[in-house]
Amino acid sequence: MTAHYLGVDLGSTTAKVVVLDEDGGIRAAEVVQMGAVSRTGCARAVAAALAGAGLAPEDITASVATGYGRRLVPDVDRTFTEITCHARGASVACPGTRLVVDIGGQDSKAIAIDHDGIVEDFAMNDRCASGTGRFFEVLARAVECEIDELADLALAGHRELEVSSMCATFAETELISMLAQGERREDIAASVHRAVATRTVGLVAQVGRRSPILMTGGVARNAAAVHAFAEGMGADVRVPESPQTIGAHGAALLARDGAARAGRGAGETAVDVREPARSCSSCETTLTIGGLR
Repeated sequence: MTAHYLGVDLGSTTAKVVVLDEDGGIRAAEVVQMGAVSRTGCARAVAAALAGAGLAPEDITASVATGYGRRLVPDVDRTFTEITCHARGASVACPGTRLVVDIGGQDSKAIAIDHDGIVEDFAMNDRCASGTGRFFEVLARAVECEIDELADLALAGHRELEVSSMCATFAETELISMLAQGERREDIAASVHRAVATRTVGLVAQVGRRSPILMTGGVARNAAAVHAFAEGMGADVRVPESPQTIGAHGAALLARDGAARAGRGAGETAVDVREPARSCSSCETTLTIGGLR
């Protein structure tokens, strides 16, 4: 009987699922937008991925869950942190990667990995919306455009603007005030993208610059965000074909790894593998949006 492996990444705003065959090939991948850490969204993503692979739940040999909501995912064999899963997924999706920068809806991470995809160091910002997808949602609302339109808007802007805070709680009011003063939406969008890049470069500094660099997460689908970050790093930044599913891909690979070890006689236990919490708790009250310095 052919083996299949399931990886589920239940994040703050999306559920991602990847199904692998016994050779590690991707049979199906699914991303479902949802409410906050939604069990319903997770169930929809799993069902869609299994249907895409032509499988039933009983056809899954082993499964791993990761992400904010990993403990809410039913019937999985193990759970791992998203740090571990992104490192594993990145090393296979883009071999040779040494630095993974993942920007999701509610947090951002810089993960230094070795040639085998093992985490060497990491830094994480999960206490402040600046530098995350949430901040781009605030920007989109302020300039009255869809989130998918932000990249084109930002790439058309050139003027550097300054705001007094990068705090998402107050930024929307300030951005609206800038619009009222006659500033162009394009310049506001470009400036915010550069500021997010500046914050992300600071996060990378905590683990040390290295390359090749891979950017993952929903924000990696934003070409302006990738461009601004690459400029800030002064280096090329790669984006995988499906940046949102790298964590789920890594989870499925870890399920396959675990099954292989169990087959060799090494026991597996259903335990969550944790890294010590490291968060960026600083929140500057003044930041120049536009200067990548």
